[in-house]
Amino acid sequence: MVRHGVDDNWAAGEAYDPYIGRWSYFAGNAFVDWLAEPPDRRWLDVGCGTGVLTQVALEHGLASRVVGIDPSDGFLAYARSKEQHPAVTFRIGSAEALPVGDNSFDVAVSGLVLNFLPDPASGVAEMRRAVCPGGTVAAFVWDYTGEMQLIRRFWDAAVALDPAAKDLDEGARFPLAAPGPLTQLFQSSGLEEVEDHTIEVPTIFEDFEDYWTPFLAGVGPAPAYCMSLDDGARAALRDRLEQTLPAEPDGRIHLIARAWAVRGTVPE
Repeated sequence: MVRHGVDDNWAAGEAYDPYIGRWSYFAGNAFVDWLAEPPDRRWLDVGCGTGVLTQVALEHGLASRVVGIDPSDGFLAYARSKEQHPAVTFRIGSAEALPVGDNSFDVAVSGLVLNFLPDPASGVAEMRRAVCPGGTVAAFVWDYTGEMQLIRRFWDAAVALDPAAKDLDEGARFPLAAPGPLTQLFQSSGLEEVEDHTIEVPTIFEDFEDYWTPFLAGVGPAPAYCMSLDDGARAALRDRLEQTLPAEPDGRIHLIARAWAVRGTVPE
């Protein structure tokens, strides 16, 4: 039924946007509103992916300069194709070894990335290194075990059909994605004034196909699992989801996406 060790597949940015990118944009707006940073600051977007947080920072008029760092050539190519603002630079690089100087930014943010890092503590330490004293380090991750419903519903259906899928479920894989562990991670990195915040945005699908089709692109843990199945198992998963998702009379599916956010201040 399932190939254990399925690759999460972070190669194609154009396939990621219909899956998660369209919803992370709204979560990113709520995140940036919560940060309430002054305008015209130097921003570092760690694990920038398709450039959603970079786009949000620019739209809010908060950034005089943004550097986005990501290890995926495919995602960076897509980010560059979408955002060509002269204040933005996208670079290949790892969150655990950021290719930037010490104290060179006012704000470092990371959207939907920390839980995927092999060493999240090193990633936060690098963000702190890159930010000047008094600056902000902040991140948000999905609530995989609870109310990131488009993913939670998928894995609940997958595990019901194939218990072995539990090993690939983001809710099981990422215990960091919760307020307590995130706060502890930031505090242990030496950041001050650490606080967490809940973000919740609606995710409304026009019909079942609008929900299901992005899983067939294979980008991200759940879609990669979906495309690792044989045709019969994938059809069974599709049928179970279609039967269990809460469709309105007009066919639309109303879900929510919850994220946990955390921020801290670099000591003076």
